Amino acid sequence: MTSGSGAEVGAGAWPPLREELRGIEPYGAPQLDVPYALNVNENPYAPPAACVADIAESVARAAETLNRYPDREFVELRAALAAYLSRDVAPGQAPVAPEQVWAANGSNEVMLQLLQAFGGPGRTALSFAPTYSMYPEYARDTHTAWVAGRRAEDFTLDLDAARAAVGEHRPSVVLLPSPNNPTGTALSPEAVDVLCGAVGDDGVVVVDEAYGEFRRAGTPSALELLPVHRNLVVTRTMSKAFAGAGLRLGYLAAHPAIADAIRVVRLPYHLSATTQAVALAALRHADALLGQVDALRGERDTLVDWLRAQGHDVADSDANFVLFGRFADRHAVWQGLLERGVLIRETGPEGWLRVSVGTPEEMAAFRDALTIVTKENQ
Repeated sequence: MTSGSGAEVGAGAWPPLREELRGIEPYGAPQLDVPYALNVNENPYAPPAACVADIAESVARAAETLNRYPDREFVELRAALAAYLSRDVAPGQAPVAPEQVWAANGSNEVMLQLLQAFGGPGRTALSFAPTYSMYPEYARDTHTAWVAGRRAEDFTLDLDAARAAVGEHRPSVVLLPSPNNPTGTALSPEAVDVLCGAVGDDGVVVVDEAYGEFRRAGTPSALELLPVHRNLVVTRTMSKAFAGAGLRLGYLAAHPAIADAIRVVRLPYHLSATTQAVALAALRHADALLGQVDALRGERDTLVDWLRAQGHDVADSDANFVLFGRFADRHAVWQGLLERGVLIRETGPEGWLRVSVGTPEEMAAFRDALTIVTKENQ
């Protein structure tokens, strides 16, 4: 006898999901209809009109050939991304070459492909908590063992402890967000040097620069170290600084052999013709799209100063978000802000909250709401 769902009475749970996935909630921040959504680190400024027009025209041209598969190797896009990344290399350093570049549907897919290629059964991925909450999911989905070391009290890396963790666990992949999510902490070049040296040819060190364009003056990109370490991978995204969260385009720069190896695990024609067309159009307007980055940096620094003046602990941030605390009941603070139309993120270490940097109007609304909520929760 069977139930209406087709599952046999007394049989195991339906559907026949992998056991380690049962009961797990899918990743995702709350999507709520509020006046001020400051919880997912989006760029609050829409692309300029000229960029939108170029995108529309480019997609229209791509639509004329949608009966054909897209360029599987996305040669034109790789060249454009290499030229863009070359802006961040050190003076006198050779530019990033197209064969060093790989792209996929968001930096999430780039990371997953890296774990598919260099992780897997019998291998280990290592990061240092607090860190991006998707990293252990990439490991889980690729049957890669997951190990999280700890950061120092100020959220920087203790290099001796990091080196020891590499020696103990012998990871195939080390995942290092810089700026770190959720703390906003940037890695020093010394930290990248130390970890690349510790891992050696046994693995790859991935420096995740999803928020790299927001780093403060004087903070270098790990791209400068690509000629020094062949096991270094630097990832970026067009979701944040390029105001392209809806585009879903992430990419990396690495030794050509690493970029080439990822081709083994990619799905056929994984980047659609329209995705390639939109990304190329956005890159043609890079200067205009990045024009708001300085404004967002200024808003971030003003917000950090204001939060500290109110007596909050605030992590130094090189990103477009700020981690602040410490609250005896952070959920009550989060809920109080939500009731006043301000949605932020309840993430990171216990007692801390994270707010995305928005427009001056959004930041004013956040400050007003937090002032009230903080007094109510004292």
